[in-house]
Amino acid sequence: MQQELNEFISNNRELIERELKRHLVQLDIPARLKDSMIYSAEAGGKRLRPVILMASFNTYNNDMNRVLASAVALELIHTYSLIHDDLPAMDDDDLRRGLPTNHKKFDEATAILAGDALLTYSFELVTNDPLLTDRQKVQITQLLSEASGPQGMVAGQILDMEAEEKDATLKELETIHTLKTGELFRFAIRAGAYLGGAKDDQIRHLDQFAHFLGLIFQVQDDILDVTGDPDIIGKPVGSDEGNEKTTYVKLLGLNGAIEKKNEYVSKAKAALREASAEDSHLMSLTDYFSTREH
Repeated sequence: MQQELNEFISNNRELIERELKRHLVQLDIPARLKDSMIYSAEAGGKRLRPVILMASFNTYNNDMNRVLASAVALELIHTYSLIHDDLPAMDDDDLRRGLPTNHKKFDEATAILAGDALLTYSFELVTNDPLLTDRQKVQITQLLSEASGPQGMVAGQILDMEAEEKDATLKELETIHTLKTGELFRFAIRAGAYLGGAKDDQIRHLDQFAHFLGLIFQVQDDILDVTGDPDIIGKPVGSDEGNEKTTYVKLLGLNGAIEKKNEYVSKAKAALREASAEDSHLMSLTDYFSTREH
């Protein structure tokens, strides 16, 4: 099962990489803006969000071409969020995936505009997708804007900033990460299932699965910030502590964070079983998220 999952991730990651480059290279835009967009988009990301979208779709349908544009759009939004997260006004990071962050490679103004461009271009990709019906385009655009906007990821980002230098409760921490990280995972799973033809009750259970998957990802991120290898994770360890952020490890201790992660894993798998998706790649991805090293 692990070998099958590795092949699924590898094959679809290559597909996303190819499509991502194709869409960005063909843009007729100012050279510096284009270089900045491509620099961050091709900085060696794991492409987990589009892979999850494709895994969710593949649970109900095998024609991957139907979700390629939506998967690339999702990765563009994730990339924009990382560019802006790294800015001095936000996390003030110098490295991303082992490379200089966008504002260090170019400058702050260019980084901001590159992020803006990636965000808006993502919606252009969805609305221009010839393989989607008009109804599907509207639905995917609505889901994607909700997940990435003021009720989703952006809300989580500002709550995360406000939580710096103060002790957040576990409930507050879960809210922050459900919005900041989980909403894009939720979009990936909902959009994939919807385009794949899943039934409403299956999508409802998958929505619950997505909630816990996002939390699993974040707990493991917090654990890696303490125990990870900087050469593997592509950034210095201890950056969260340096930014005085409340994390699962800070709140619960390392062992407590691991226990909480295992609780989320159990709940995520239970939701998958309710969605009759226990034999899907989503089940294997749950373990992959929980044990990843970067």
